[in-house]
Amino acid sequence: MKKQTKSVRIQTNRSQYREHSTPLFLTSSFCFESAEQGKAIFDETEVGNLYTRFSNPSVQEFVDKICMLENCEDGIATATGMAAVFAGFAAHLKSGDHLVSSRALFGSAHQILTQILSKWGITHTYLDANEPEENWERAVQPNTKMIYLETPSNPGLELVDMAMIGRLAKKYNLIYYVDNCFATPVIQNPTDFGANLIVHSATKFMDGQGRVLGGIITGTKELIAPIRFFCRHTGPSMSPFNAWVLSKSIETLEIRMERHVSNALKLAQALEKIEGIYNVKYPYLKSHPQFELAKKQMRSGGALVTFEIEGGFERINRFSKALKIVSLSSNLGDSRTIITNPATTTHSKLSKEDKEKLGIIEGLIRVSVGLEDISDIIKDFKQAVKKSA
Repeated sequence: MKKQTKSVRIQTNRSQYREHSTPLFLTSSFCFESAEQGKAIFDETEVGNLYTRFSNPSVQEFVDKICMLENCEDGIATATGMAAVFAGFAAHLKSGDHLVSSRALFGSAHQILTQILSKWGITHTYLDANEPEENWERAVQPNTKMIYLETPSNPGLELVDMAMIGRLAKKYNLIYYVDNCFATPVIQNPTDFGANLIVHSATKFMDGQGRVLGGIITGTKELIAPIRFFCRHTGPSMSPFNAWVLSKSIETLEIRMERHVSNALKLAQALEKIEGIYNVKYPYLKSHPQFELAKKQMRSGGALVTFEIEGGFERINRFSKALKIVSLSSNLGDSRTIITNPATTTHSKLSKEDKEKLGIIEGLIRVSVGLEDISDIIKDFKQAVKKSA
């Protein structure tokens, strides 16, 4: 079966009630047929659910779908995307270890590396996304254990050459860890380029309607095992209800992404022609500095667009107030088009120096392009730019 068919058809076994839609297992614990079975499940000589902090059929259905989409052997779902990101670090790194990372990261991921892991004696080296292979290789130290990256990055839509990183990870036997949230498994599969851990904020496109929080990390059985141990005993569990919502949403992920992508490309092309808008970035625009790399490792350009307007925060404020349709929120991946100003929201905690290195200037706008009729969204941007000038 094709992946779209599997996305619809993978679900928990039908119960004695013969339901067609997958049921919701909203339970904290599970019963045993005997004390002997309870013992067997606890000592792992028998596979079975015992407590929803550890496993749950609704959660497992969601995990199975994402493992299939990402071509991964195993996975674990968490309460939020950042819980999944952190679990990948915490389960595999210890004091004295070092990791190499792309500099362009979501603000909270940056805080984990610089403010949390650093307290435990775990160091890191940042590199710009477009640095040559020799610079990435030079950053690898004897105590390096992991390479971590976002591609495309949040918010600047910078790309890292995943095949190049895959060669280095294999050469130095490093854990190759990729945040694939912006692209989704519909648009790219990091495993195609050697990645062995993939993380997502399921809150974004996997839900697609701004309803629930969730995270998931997938990979090889060997690398997921310590992450499962970490999550089992620290408790960042995904709720069965959220998993049920997300699993149903995955049924439409592919067709939703087709519309997101089509709209995003049309918007990016239109924005380039609007007077007063500068530096439009979208991976599948020929003007994107990494357009050729985007075509090499992405099946389309995704649903995020960025651009700049001049006039400082006051202009940003006037522009946002002038919009009649587009939402103002720090979230993304919704059916509704959303804008945010990363310098004052998602990346506000970064230092001025770090913002400058990442190109997060005051006038930068990140657009998560939704499912509306794109002509309405383009008109909304045009009138807001004109009105706020």
